[in-house]
Amino acid sequence: MKTSVLMEIQYLGPIQCFTKYVKHNKVCIEQHENYRKGSFRNRCCIATANGIVSLSIPLLKGKHQQANIKKVAIDNNSNWQSIHWKSIQTAYGNSPFFEYYKDDLIPLFQKKYDLLFNFCLDVHELVLRVLQLKTTVSFSSSFCKKTDEKQLDFRSQVLPKNYLHSDDPHFEATTYPQVFEDRHGFIPNLSILDLIFCTGPEAGTYLMSCVK
Repeated sequence: MKTSVLMEIQYLGPIQCFTKYVKHNKVCIEQHENYRKGSFRNRCCIATANGIVSLSIPLLKGKHQQANIKKVAIDNNSNWQSIHWKSIQTAYGNSPFFEYYKDDLIPLFQKKYDLLFNFCLDVHELVLRVLQLKTTVSFSSSFCKKTDEKQLDFRSQVLPKNYLHSDDPHFEATTYPQVFEDRHGFIPNLSILDLIFCTGPEAGTYLMSCVK
C-alpha cells in the first residue's frame, strides 16, 4: 500500500494533483530534479469567458531542461505577475469566493521573485492553508530515479498535454458550479484556483469526492 507520494512543485497545479494530499498521509516535494519543459512547473490553466487559458511564467533564456529546479530563474522583464493577476481577476472576479480569497493571493503577484521554485513554494503553501489540508509535507533529500514500494511516484504524471484526460485510476472529476459553465459546460481538472474560487470552504470536501 502506498502511504506517501512524490510530486514536483507546480504553479497552481490541476485539481487532480491536490487529490493526492487527501488520499495520502505524506507528500514529498521533489527539489533535486532537473527542470522539465511542457509541465505545470511554470504554468496553470484557468477557465475564462473565451475558454481555457494557460498562464505561463516566463523564464530567463538558458538550458533550463538541464538545470536543477531550484536554480531556474524567472524573467521579470515582462511584468508577468501583473498580467497573470489581471487574467485571474477577469476570469474569477464574479465567482462566489473571489472577494474572500483575493487579499491572500494579491501579495504573491506583487512581490518580486527571482527563482521559480521559491515563488511556486509560496503559492503551494498558501493553497494548502486555504484548503485546510493536514497532510505532512516534506522535501526530497536527493534525486531518486525510482521510489520504493511505499511511495507513489507522481512526478510529471499530469501535464498540460494530458490533464483533461489523464490516466489515473485513483482520480475521477466530479462536477461543481463554474463561472462560465453556461458557455463551455463543465471543464474538469483546471487549476486548483478554479475550485477554490468556485467552492470556497467546500473545496476540501470536493477533493475527497474525486478520490477513487
